[in-house]
Amino acid sequence: MQSDMSYNHQTIMLDGETFSHCRFAACRLIYSGGGLPQFDGCHFDACEWKFEEAAARTLSHLKLMWGVGAKPAVQATIKEITVAAR
Repeated sequence: MQSDMSYNHQTIMLDGETFSHCRFAACRLIYSGGGLPQFDGCHFDACEWKFEEAAARTLSHLKLMWGVGAKPAVQATIKEITVAAR
């Protein structure tokens, strides 16, 4: 677990990591589809969120679904994500 750390202009692999009260400034945050990262009281400023490997393939699949006419299914997934975040 990373606690009370400050990261500036760094590349951080997120898979399976736990961050508590950390600050990220202008970082590249990469999620590859492994264990979900956990964030508690963290602050993000001008960070780039990247998806690689399995996570990138999932996004590509959603894009494919959108393109072949499964827009309602993709929109339902987005709605589920945004409602869960509240």
